[in-house]
Amino acid sequence: MPLHIGVLALQGAFHEHLVLLRQSAAILAKSQSHNFTFAEVRTPADLARCDALVLPGGESTTMSFVAAQSGLLEPLRDFVKVKRKPAWGTCAGLILLAESANRTKATGQELIGGLDVRVNRNHFGRQTESFEAELDLPFLGKEDGGEQRFRSVFIRAPVVEQLLDQQPGKEQDITDNSVVAPSKKPAVESGYVDGRHRVEVLARLPGRARALRDKEVTAKDLGEDGDIVAVRQGNVVGTSFHPELTGDPRIHVWWLEQVAAAYGTR
Repeated sequence: MPLHIGVLALQGAFHEHLVLLRQSAAILAKSQSHNFTFAEVRTPADLARCDALVLPGGESTTMSFVAAQSGLLEPLRDFVKVKRKPAWGTCAGLILLAESANRTKATGQELIGGLDVRVNRNHFGRQTESFEAELDLPFLGKEDGGEQRFRSVFIRAPVVEQLLDQQPGKEQDITDNSVVAPSKKPAVESGYVDGRHRVEVLARLPGRARALRDKEVTAKDLGEDGDIVAVRQGNVVGTSFHPELTGDPRIHVWWLEQVAAAYGTR
């Protein structure tokens, strides 16, 4: 049976993700026996058919509003947090998958959750301050004896400013300019155990870290300069940047391999 991959298509760069996902599936088909199908997700029925989900870049507030209005928000939370199916969020998608987000009104943004992180929205400024940068992405493997270099696009990008303490069933505190996702326990059949799957930092943007002065874990506490721009926790992945806008399929290939591994089809 093929694995059915959905791309949330409420707003944003969902078409670009679909293009690279199909290219990536074709690349994998040359050397491995993976079989994937792809579709846009706009309704709970669309989501119910999915084995994995991509949440694209765009406007996270708009996406959450449309999801709530269309009855999709709670099914998304169940998909990611209860069933713990593979999910990947880019830029706005990372914001939606975070357990907490700063620089937003308490009633202005709904979150899905799934990643025990706090993100800072629009960390690098306005649209005119968008930029591209070369990143070392060790999870892509080695190339010519060094790390894989990936040209990354940052558009009003968030960063992960904190890795949150993971306590089962505990919602994070709300500050004046932050919101949190509602708590949901993973289903027993998901095989997910709270406390076993810690957040893994996959990539940093050097020289831009802004340590926070509180008791949570920050980039500075981790002993390495650089803003955290890619994370993983179990089956859930988030990136601050937009791989879908580069035309480079390597991260999409890697993610499809992770999805296949999650379902034991490698």
